[in-house]
Amino acid sequence: MQSEQEQKFLADFEQNQNIVHKVCRIYTTNQHAHNDLFQEITIQLWKNYSKFRGEAKFSTWMYRVALNTAISLYRKSTRRIKTQDIEDFAYKIKGEDYDDTQELQLKALYTAIRKMGDIDKALIFLYLEDKPYKEIAVTLGISEVNARVKMNRAKDKLKKILNP
Repeated sequence: MQSEQEQKFLADFEQNQNIVHKVCRIYTTNQHAHNDLFQEITIQLWKNYSKFRGEAKFSTWMYRVALNTAISLYRKSTRRIKTQDIEDFAYKIKGEDYDDTQELQLKALYTAIRKMGDIDKALIFLYLEDKPYKEIAVTLGISEVNARVKMNRAKDKLKKILNP
């Protein structure tokens, strides 16, 4: 039998689990890594759920935990030897034959976002989620003014990556 806390967590998580999938999509390059990161974020959310005080919306808290977990794991992975994923290689070969330009543009956007720094990734992600600057600032633990400045810089970086 589930406790009241477990039921509340599962309900909140189920309602907002797309947040975790979107964070995973930005910080991973293949389905296996996506699944691993999703599992790790879910574990961290559950471990820290008792610390959720309800001062912010659950989704804002969830963004913060998910982004911090993804960034921590990303930093650990950059210390390892780099290898090229076979799926990335196959994607490059098939790219010209692909008909759905919108899907291709979305993949290009995610590829460009993955090349950015940790904070910039998080800023762009939250911006694409149509989060107001105030919520972005709370999620990242920075001031609203700082969030706006960093966002403008991140947009410029993203433009340069997409249009070299």
